[in-house]
Amino acid sequence: MPARLEQVLALNLAKEVRKDARVIRAAAAPGQTSLDSLVLETKAIDRDFLRRVARFPVEIVIRYEEIEPVRRRRIERLFAAAQRVLSTWAPGQGAREALRCAFPGAELEALLRELLALYGEETLALSRSVRVPTLLKPLRDVAARRLVGVMDSVSARLAKEAAAAMNLR
Repeated sequence: MPARLEQVLALNLAKEVRKDARVIRAAAAPGQTSLDSLVLETKAIDRDFLRRVARFPVEIVIRYEEIEPVRRRRIERLFAAAQRVLSTWAPGQGAREALRCAFPGAELEALLRELLALYGEETLALSRSVRVPTLLKPLRDVAARRLVGVMDSVSARLAKEAAAAMNLR
């Protein structure tokens, strides 16, 4: 993989971690942060990402009208899941045990699959934000669909393995 692409992907991953961390922190203080304000915060994180990748030979113009419905569903689901874990977390209990109590059995795997599927949907929508010459748009779209296909197959395995690992300890 070209070094520049690796850098963009690393910055993108860091951006997504920042967004999710913000949603989880908001779940720890319910009532203080609205869904609308979380969506606005994710847009600010996106703008910071776009400033950082401006030096790379790719133009990204995020089309929020297409992305926001999927992003909202992902934020809502992550927020609810974080609240569920935090509400069942007993004093002296570790994070793993709290997660197991909040999402017993196959529930954790289902949650992870759902969240990862929403990431895939958002990735597909975001792929159309990458500006390419008209002749290359079909190629961009095929590449994006293949990427999301890989994400889907890997996410199913990842969700299963992560849930199994949580239940072993």
